[in-house]
Amino acid sequence: MPKLPVISGKEAAKAFSKAGWYPHRQVGSHLVMRKEGSRVTLSIPLHKELKPGLLRKLIRDAGLTVEEFVELL
Repeated sequence: MPKLPVISGKEAAKAFSKAGWYPHRQVGSHLVMRKEGSRVTLSIPLHKELKPGLLRKLIRDAGLTVEEFVELL
């Protein structure tokens, strides 16, 4: 398994937006993103640092591989 970078929630949201996800709404410190044709929503905490397990789950829920996500950064 490739090593995940240590990134903030804002950086993760920017990378997911390059993959076609768009901000739907924000609830407190969490940004909810959606994608056309997908029933899945991504809830990204806009914290300074995302924990590796959470980031890996968001990447998997978005239908991406870690390599694809790293390229989007």
